[in-house]
Amino acid sequence: MAQRAGSADLPLHGGHVPHWLADRMTRLGAVICEAVILEYGRAELLARLAHPFWFQSFGAVMGMDWHSSGITTSVIGALKRGLAPLSGDLGIHVCGGRGRHSRETPGELIAIGERIGFDGAALAKASRLVAKVDSAAVQDGFDLYLHGFIVADDGRWVVVQQGMNGDRRQARRYHWLSEGLESFVDAPHAAIEGVGQGVIVNLTDHRAADARRRQLDLLADLGPDRLAAEAARLATPEASAEKPPVQPMLPHLAMPNHHDVRAEDVVSRRLRGTLAAAADRGPKDFTELLLVPGVGARTVEALAMVAEVVHGAPCRFSDPARFSLAHGGKDRHPYPVPLKVYDRTITVMKSAVRNARLGHTEEMAVLKRLDDQARRLEQYADGPTFDEYVAVERDRSHQYGGRSVFGWEGAPHPRGEEGNSSQPDIIAAAVEP
Repeated sequence: MAQRAGSADLPLHGGHVPHWLADRMTRLGAVICEAVILEYGRAELLARLAHPFWFQSFGAVMGMDWHSSGITTSVIGALKRGLAPLSGDLGIHVCGGRGRHSRETPGELIAIGERIGFDGAALAKASRLVAKVDSAAVQDGFDLYLHGFIVADDGRWVVVQQGMNGDRRQARRYHWLSEGLESFVDAPHAAIEGVGQGVIVNLTDHRAADARRRQLDLLADLGPDRLAAEAARLATPEASAEKPPVQPMLPHLAMPNHHDVRAEDVVSRRLRGTLAAAADRGPKDFTELLLVPGVGARTVEALAMVAEVVHGAPCRFSDPARFSLAHGGKDRHPYPVPLKVYDRTITVMKSAVRNARLGHTEEMAVLKRLDDQARRLEQYADGPTFDEYVAVERDRSHQYGGRSVFGWEGAPHPRGEEGNSSQPDIIAAAVEP
């Protein structure tokens, strides 16, 4: 039976994703999904989307704010746009979305079911039940406003939905996975993300089975009027003085409130391993094998992080902030989005996936070797500190086509004797992306 996998704090942020980033997120998100399906199958893609740590890292590597609630909305939107034209080949369909789009999910599922051949009406019912459980059966103070339903041709599915608590400026994301699901009301979640809010009424916990049965008994025995009066009596301070036992702690990913990416948000040995692998494998594999024009050291570093999103094990995603170092963030955290690097990352990934579909898997193998090498090197690799890496990236942002919601990045002011010359060679070796 599906169990909760963990939780995380998600600061509630407003704003919008600019068109220039949304378009690239659509293309990169789709090609990463294609790569996962080619390498591991559709079921694995669904399992990853149901993993809150992977989902957050997936959004961060696409240039979205690394820790905010906006990752959920932007990733679901990007996948809906990017996978729609590929649904026939991949057998993956993305329904729902934010606001009114969430209410269109049942109709979308029925239409896809009629076209593909699965029971769309049953999945539409599942969609309604999932939303009802997280809005009524789990009373945690968050109001649902987003519901994304991703379904495969074989009927397996994953749901990612999110609620907000405006008073606390917090969001909570809920992940559901059909694999192993036996009941909609008995511990059905693959994972729940969100800040702890004290005592939560969770009638879907398997330990609440007796409570669910007793509620039905009370309704039959007392009737709605007497039941309401009894509930009012229990709500008095005297009646509620005795607190229920605290639930066991679940694995927890704490997404901090600070918007900037800090060294403590990143596992430094993993960053050093990624950079060392890019320096070690890049000249051999990406020059002699891929021969993609314009691919330099900086693009290989981004590709190493994308490769980890494709191939990494769940334990690799405990620090989603690290993946924001691939393509920056739209609000300049940790630095502006390097559009030249981003576009070449998409070019390489599309080339690898396209050729793999034709039976030529050399380029996909390069990405796998890049990820394997990073894992081997991180135990002893030396290299720049987090702050050094970010400083160089910001200095060179204008050369990489750096852009944020504040506009294009200009050249930095001269800094005299303390320029980039003292930075490690692994970064300063090449300006070409």
